[in-house]
This record gives sequence, C-alpha cells and structure tokens, in this order.
Amino acid sequence: MIRPGRVKTDEFGSPASSEWEEGHPSEPAARASTTLAGRPMRGAGVEMGKVAWGFTCSIDGFIAGPGHDMSWLSATEPSAPDTTEHLAAEVGVIISGRAGYDAAIAQRDERDELTSAAYGGAWSGTEIILTHRPEELADDPSVLALNCDIEQAVRHAQEIAGDRDIQIISADIARQALEHDLIDELQVFVAPVFLGDGIRIFDVPGGRRIDWELAEIYDHSPRSFGRAYRPKKR
Repeated sequence: MIRPGRVKTDEFGSPASSEWEEGHPSEPAARASTTLAGRPMRGAGVEMGKVAWGFTCSIDGFIAGPGHDMSWLSATEPSAPDTTEHLAAEVGVIISGRAGYDAAIAQRDERDELTSAAYGGAWSGTEIILTHRPEELADDPSVLALNCDIEQAVRHAQEIAGDRDIQIISADIARQALEHDLIDELQVFVAPVFLGDGIRIFDVPGGRRIDWELAEIYDHSPRSFGRAYRPKKR
C-alpha cells in the first residue's frame, strides 16, 4: 500500500517502459467502465471523479514559458470571488511530471503566491510526480513519486481520489493520457498575453486529430474565456 508522500518505485509490478520526460508511450491496460453520463465507475456502481486536464494558456497557445517560467500568469484576468477555492475543492489528486517539479523547486524563490503552489495554495490533496527516479524525491513528503505508466498512474490516482477529480497539469503526461483515451474533460482558461516561446498546449508532430465538444462555459471566468470540453464521440 502506498501512502501519500511516500516514495514507491514499483507499486504496480515491473518497472515502467514509458519515459515521462521524453514522452515514449507505454503498453495499454484496462480502463474503468463508464456510465451513460460518461462518469467513471468502480465496482458496485460507485461513481468516481473525472480525469481532467486543466490549464491557463497564452493567446498563442503556450502553457509555460521557456524553462517552465510561469511569471506570465500575473497577466491573467480576475475571476469571481472564491472561484479558485471552488475549483480546488473538486480535485483530490494532481498528476504532474518531473520536469515541472524540478522547475518549481529551482524557481521557488522567484515564484509568487499564485504560481508557487497548486491553485495558489487553495488546494490540498495528493500530488503524484511521475518519474523514472522516484528515489531522488524520497526526502520530499509533500509528493508521491511513482515510476509507472500513465494508465497505472491514473488507476492509482482514482483509488486515492474516490469521487473527487484527478487533475493533470503536465502537457507531456496529458498527451500520453490522450493517447489512451483517459481524459474525460479539458478545462481551458486564456490569459491576454503572447509568450512567443515555451511549452505548447499540444505539440505532437504526426499525431492524430482529437475533436472536443463544449461541455460548460464558466460563468465565474468570462474575462479569461473559461471553458470545459469533453472528447467528441465519433
């Protein structure tokens, strides 16, 4: 059994074949079944939370600047009061990547309250860091470092989150999740800024097309064009 904050290299069996920092896909495994409404279900009909990929992007399609710089988020438009707290309360587990984790550690003296912690510090839960070197994070009790493929990571996150949502905050990990049809919802906010360079939302040369349909317009974030989308069924 893994407890939040403890490092476990091989919780799910043999070492993972995917490269989290380089994006090599792993072998597929079974997903949870879904209801007619599209909500994942576990045994005995117990509803599970969504697997969401949420981000704020620049107008020109970047979710981070060069070197994972996040200082540009200061340009975001204000939302209604308590919006951040409401969104944070829905999330039980965050899945992020090693590159983003390392950047946050390196920039911790430069980041402000908004960018130094998830949801500006309004969130509490389990943060899973996917890495091939989890032993290097053994001294950080704030994260759960795992070496496993994306499907195993999502299944384990669902066990922890229960009926709360799972939020992916890494473009590379989200891409891998999309390859296995693991994402139930895309949550998008737009900041009025051009970055020109950095980490793009979705950069997959030769990749397949993925269509989305509008699920919700966030009334609390009209100035940042807050939207939620679900994968469009073909």
